[in-house]
Amino acid sequence: MTENTNTKTNKNLDAFQKRKNKEEMKRQLISFGLMIVLTLIAFAVVATGAIESMFVIPLLAFLAVIQVAFQFYYFMHMKDKGHEMPTVLIYGGVWAALLTLAGLALISWW
Repeated sequence: MTENTNTKTNKNLDAFQKRKNKEEMKRQLISFGLMIVLTLIAFAVVATGAIESMFVIPLLAFLAVIQVAFQFYYFMHMKDKGHEMPTVLIYGGVWAALLTLAGLALISWW
């Protein structure tokens, strides 16, 4: 009787895990597709020259920030539980990089 219950529980856990993996793969593929689209948009903007160069660089920076967010949250699994320490370290590194860039900008343009 106990063995039958354990087998049933294992089957339920396997089904749950398969469903969870399927949903995760779907999210991964959607994210990958969106990143490809963002890359194609950036390439088209630069290749066609349709937008003035003054607006191209901010647009490219904006698209790059969106792609970095997709990379962090979907491909580096920062959205998942149990990844708090890597998340803190990555955000700390981004903060240190921003402070460094701000300091260099302040030194060189003031």
